[in-house]
Amino acid sequence: LEFRRVLFRSHIAISCKDPWATAEFYMEAFGMTKVGETHSSLADGVYLSDGTINMALLHYKNNEVAGVKGRYYEGLHHLGFWVDDIETAKKDVERHGARWFMGEVADATTFYEVKYYTPDGTMFDITQNGWGGATK
Repeated sequence: LEFRRVLFRSHIAISCKDPWATAEFYMEAFGMTKVGETHSSLADGVYLSDGTINMALLHYKNNEVAGVKGRYYEGLHHLGFWVDDIETAKKDVERHGARWFMGEVADATTFYEVKYYTPDGTMFDITQNGWGGATK
């Protein structure tokens, strides 16, 4: 029997109407630091960090990329895991029932996420390159 411990390291995403107002709350209330922004075809948003984890505050642009919760959902959207080897992790999660949703590794030297659903429908993503403001 093989036991493998995986630490939750690095990323939590919250879907919200106004990522900048939400970011102000977390920065003022908890001392988080803004480490980036996104204005992509998927979402607009702000990335914060407490020095250990990355928090993505996202306003999704359409239902297709927002997943089963839809673009108007507000609250915890998904978790992210920083893995040691993306190809091994993909095989492991699929072997245990995860369903691929979107994303692939286009270039292992740049940022990417591969998104899945757990068997119970919770969205998560995996990456080998981490997130801004997160530590491994």
